[in-house]
Amino acid sequence: MHPTRKAVVTAAALLVMAASAGCEPGAGATASSHRGSAKPGCPTTLARAKQAVKKAEAVNAPWTGPTTGPKAVRDKTVVYIAQTLTNPGVAGVAQGVQEAAKIVGWQARTLNGEGTPEGLRAAFKRALRLKPDGIVIAGFDPGTAPAEVKRAHAEGIPLIGWHAAPTPGPSKDPQLFSNITSRVEDVAKISADWIIARSKGRAGVVLFTDATVPFAKRKSDLIKKELATCSDTKLLSYTNMPIPQVNRRSIKEVRSLLSRFGSKWTYSAAINDLYFQHAAAALRAEGKDGAGAPFNIGAGDGDPSAFQRVNGKEFQAATVPEPLSEQGWQIIDEFNRAFSDAPDSGYVAPVHIATAANSGGALSWDSEGYRQAYRKIWGA
Repeated sequence: MHPTRKAVVTAAALLVMAASAGCEPGAGATASSHRGSAKPGCPTTLARAKQAVKKAEAVNAPWTGPTTGPKAVRDKTVVYIAQTLTNPGVAGVAQGVQEAAKIVGWQARTLNGEGTPEGLRAAFKRALRLKPDGIVIAGFDPGTAPAEVKRAHAEGIPLIGWHAAPTPGPSKDPQLFSNITSRVEDVAKISADWIIARSKGRAGVVLFTDATVPFAKRKSDLIKKELATCSDTKLLSYTNMPIPQVNRRSIKEVRSLLSRFGSKWTYSAAINDLYFQHAAAALRAEGKDGAGAPFNIGAGDGDPSAFQRVNGKEFQAATVPEPLSEQGWQIIDEFNRAFSDAPDSGYVAPVHIATAANSGGALSWDSEGYRQAYRKIWGA
């Protein structure tokens, strides 16, 4: 069993108890505007949402990824271009890439795009000057640097994305050998279902997004669509706050939302856990209880700081984590397939929900045995 999974097994009984109730303890503590009736306004949707959440909160995660592939080629160099290293998800995958590259004896370098189009293009130019064998486009739209992408293709440098396109796997537009991500439809749907299930179908929701990133915008649109399947789940605000601006804008935005909606604001979802890292200070300053409403779920990444907030019940109740380290290893495996003229693996990590009840105090979520599986494939 993977080390991060040993602790969560002991929490399984708590998870089953919570799931059988259809929500976590305290789920009924919603605003007075949602207490008018004991009956949910969307019984069919609620029943389906509870079932989906129960499955996603399960802690058993045996490896379902590739078990065969080419042996590791030698003496390769890859460059990881990060949208911004202040995004913990992007940074977490970068660490996984570094770790896996060492296993196969490659050189891996990380460049920080600093969250601006100008910074990303400059980082891409630096990457090309390094003459790498492969480049990772991490957390940003390749269309941000069209000339640099074109040059990489002209020089025969394979590109692999992480959250760089709307769907996982190979992409023709943008042209990527593979794009590593969970299925955005699954992440969005389970995030909205968690709100529906936990609130018993009666929630007032604020949704945070970054409309400058097509992947993020699509995710939040899908969350909005799923929330709308429950008539008594109300979307109070669809707030666009680009990730690089979250730090400086959060306090003002949260104060404004509290002023507008008060106790009607009972739940939040965000396309990235980072939003709640900064919103926490604003909610605390307004006298909110970290374990109370609004109950917040991060629809993506699941970095260690998000797990700390979830485990400590500090203004984040759940996260839908990407297996960040595991995906870093997958990037190296996909590059190895590209360098070996083999097709991509086709693997997409299954969706999961982490809460204080099922995390077992862990600070990450990965499938069991992925390191061993990839080492065996690579002969490392």
